[in-house]
Amino acid sequence: MSNGQEQARSSQLVSLGDEEAVRQVLAKSIVGLWDVVNTLTRLRPSRRERYRVAIFGSARAQPGTAVYEEVKRAAAAFAEMGCDIVTGGGPGLMQAANEGARSVGQEERSLGIRVDLPFEQEVNPFVDQVFEHGSFFTRLQHFVLASDAFVVVPGGIGTVLEMLMIWQLLQVRHVEDVPLLLVGKMWKDLVGWAKVSMLDERLKLASPEDMEIPRCLDTADEAIAVVRELQGKWVAGRGGK
Repeated sequence: MSNGQEQARSSQLVSLGDEEAVRQVLAKSIVGLWDVVNTLTRLRPSRRERYRVAIFGSARAQPGTAVYEEVKRAAAAFAEMGCDIVTGGGPGLMQAANEGARSVGQEERSLGIRVDLPFEQEVNPFVDQVFEHGSFFTRLQHFVLASDAFVVVPGGIGTVLEMLMIWQLLQVRHVEDVPLLLVGKMWKDLVGWAKVSMLDERLKLASPEDMEIPRCLDTADEAIAVVRELQGKWVAGRGGK
């Protein structure tokens, strides 16, 4: 290395004692990492072997309750059609979905995309393949990349967050042609509130077409029928393979 090159390199070095310069280096590096992540997330699998249904729902529902059994039944029906089931891998209705998928006796039907939480138990025992994330944001991006349809069943704040993030990604077309199915009265009430509050003529906060993105369903049987239709079209589009 020439003297000129050594001097140029030396002038680019940052002393750890220069706090402001260190902050600038860190900020630039973090932004650069996000650029890399954003570039990589443009990649999509060219071919998936099976249609994948992501199911979001409460971690608090207990086995044996009506909602648990209905989610388990719906997930089993999806798996019997030939779908993989993707959940957050935790307890409650996530476990119900994974249990339903496992119950049909076929391998690799039940996936869990986890986030590290201090108060939640380990992955539920019905997950065949698990992925771990350190943040909700990377986990949600993984759901987006891994899923062909989103089914949202009753849940709390975390489920609402997941549903609204998917809705927003569909609204701004960062995700396209992926159905968002909301199952249960609570979602119909929420979407109804959004229509009244956000489409008020005095101050429109959304477009009418935004309100048509989520499809509200009342029962598990309706969800099964809709997913059967969607999965059938997906299979037909791949030449029946």
